[in-house]
Amino acid sequence: MITTVVGVVLLLTLSVPPASHQVDQWGHFRSFVGDWQGHESGKSGIGKGTRSYRFLMGGLYLLGENTSRFEPQEKNPEGEVHRDWTFFSFDRMRKVLVIRQFHSEGFVNRLVHVPAAGTPDKYVFVSEASENAPPGLKVRLTYEFKSKDSFVEIFELALPGEDFEVFLTNRWNRLRGNS
Repeated sequence: MITTVVGVVLLLTLSVPPASHQVDQWGHFRSFVGDWQGHESGKSGIGKGTRSYRFLMGGLYLLGENTSRFEPQEKNPEGEVHRDWTFFSFDRMRKVLVIRQFHSEGFVNRLVHVPAAGTPDKYVFVSEASENAPPGLKVRLTYEFKSKDSFVEIFELALPGEDFEVFLTNRWNRLRGNS
């Protein structure tokens, strides 16, 4: 039994490259750190948002905390306040960025980066799993970096057998004095 445990620990230790040989998994996402203001439009209406990003646990995770306020509209005369937390992590075994989103409506999404779908300034993530959502719902999240102080975020949904449809487009700008 002890030999098996030692073998597993040794295997895990050898499978993770030393820090000096690791590439910067964060790339453009490193520039997220700080405070942002956004203009949003889509199925929830027209809104404004505030967001902040910070690294946690010595840079292992990146957390984005978001609050969006949508104006009253015919479908929603009282307007809407949406909050979410987005955790970014790097799966060393798969060598891929992973996102876990926790939404104030109770939805939890796990999305994985799809490098072939993007460009050096555009990152596309597609859901692997969703909790508390209709069965088979797929989510696609795209970040397109316009500069170190500006990015566009597109949140899309697809029901089983249907194409992705834009649910929300957000244009984010860094708040002054915060780079």
